[in-house]
Amino acid sequence: MEIDIIFKIAAIGILTAVISQILQHQGKSEIATLATLAGLVVTLVMVLNMISGLFDMIKSLFNLY
Repeated sequence: MEIDIIFKIAAIGILTAVISQILQHQGKSEIATLATLAGLVVTLVMVLNMISGLFDMIKSLFNLY
């Protein structure tokens, strides 16, 4: 497993938390919630791509079609 994926996920989490805190202090909690959800969706897409690659590798390993 590549370590850079973990760093990317951590960076997205930190960036999302900072943006959310800034927006909440400005009184825009609805937009902060949307920013948090956007960070979650981006992270989930990255994880789903990794899982898809894992299934492709398993399929090719066992010669499944």
